[in-house]
Amino acid sequence: MLPLDLPLFPLPNVVLFPDVCLPLRVFEPRYRQMLAAALNGDRMIGMVLLKAGYEADYEGRPPVYDIGCAGLITHAEQLEDGRSNIMLHGIQRFRVVAENHELPYRRGRVEALLDPLTADDRPALRDARHRLEALVGPVVEGAGAEVHIPPTIPDHELVNALAQYLPLDAVEKQALLERDGVLARCGALIELLEMKVLLVRNCRASAFKQ
Repeated sequence: MLPLDLPLFPLPNVVLFPDVCLPLRVFEPRYRQMLAAALNGDRMIGMVLLKAGYEADYEGRPPVYDIGCAGLITHAEQLEDGRSNIMLHGIQRFRVVAENHELPYRRGRVEALLDPLTADDRPALRDARHRLEALVGPVVEGAGAEVHIPPTIPDHELVNALAQYLPLDAVEKQALLERDGVLARCGALIELLEMKVLLVRNCRASAFKQ
């Protein structure tokens, strides 16, 4: 169960999903303070994505998307220079309903968001998984990468892991995070990957003609 109040860690290009691990390095003084408070408390941090134009007020409190994902700090290593390497495990989506501006780092009053997966959804998600796996290869090959999907990974974890780790724009990942339910997120991810595969094929066709 999420606390009603979470420290917020806004970044310009990172989106965390439930059931997925995320390594981070914490180096700014205000976020070092945030990390120390989290480690002395419930070890939870709310990841939120900065909106475009954040550069003009990065040292302040630039706008963020109101839907983020809470992560549990499962590992923290403080380096000699004061920075820290941490590992977050995505727990649950949330919506920021208000912010507390009393501390150097950002804190938000949040409401938890559920990712429903009913018994009727599971067969549809299983069928969609096959289409999703077929699309992953062409997309990562186009980005010059490789991916191995363990057959034992649960369907809902696979959807969230691909949404986080595939070479997608941060705004695209944010849109996936905002989908209500894993089945809806899977469908949106399939549509997005289909468009990217089509673009890759069109680019290859154009290059061949030249």
